[in-house]
Amino acid sequence: MVKWVPDKTGRFRKRPHFDAGEIDRECETLTEAFLLRKYGKIEYPLATDDLATMIEDHVDYLDQYADLSKEGRDVEGVTRFFVGATPSIEVSEGLTNAENQTNRLRTTLSHELGHVRLHDPVIQAAFGSGDLFEQKEHRVVLKRDEAERAANPSDWMEWQAKYASGAYLMPRKAVFERMKPIWEADGKMPPV
Repeated sequence: MVKWVPDKTGRFRKRPHFDAGEIDRECETLTEAFLLRKYGKIEYPLATDDLATMIEDHVDYLDQYADLSKEGRDVEGVTRFFVGATPSIEVSEGLTNAENQTNRLRTTLSHELGHVRLHDPVIQAAFGSGDLFEQKEHRVVLKRDEAERAANPSDWMEWQAKYASGAYLMPRKAVFERMKPIWEADGKMPPV
């Protein structure tokens, strides 16, 4: 169960505090349901095209060929939240077209999905009061440098989205199942 705590960043009055296990369960449940619906089985790794299709199920639109130059030279992804409507995701065309950046693209896509799934309810609750003078669009911009610093939990939104990115691409349960025979053969099980 999500716990609501004061938001020290000042973005919101209160923010959700998810423990890692809650994010793992959210991401695994969504991914497993998608794979079962599409293939009738759960099998990893999740293909990039499947990741994009899974995202399209939860956004108004996904633009993987966006010109994000107006956002800054190092912006790779943007999640746009709309009061009373479904979010959208834009990913830099340069990232999508770079053949040597497939892993970075997958990480950006899953990171933005993390924002959608974990943070849209917060946006809706905080700004959905119907005040005609409130801003109707809210966005989260992912810059490469910020993404690399997001391991620091001081920016809770980026930390949660980064954790979700890993949980979509390397689900805890699947990693555990894959590694269990190796750990058993070694006769020891590391803390997981």
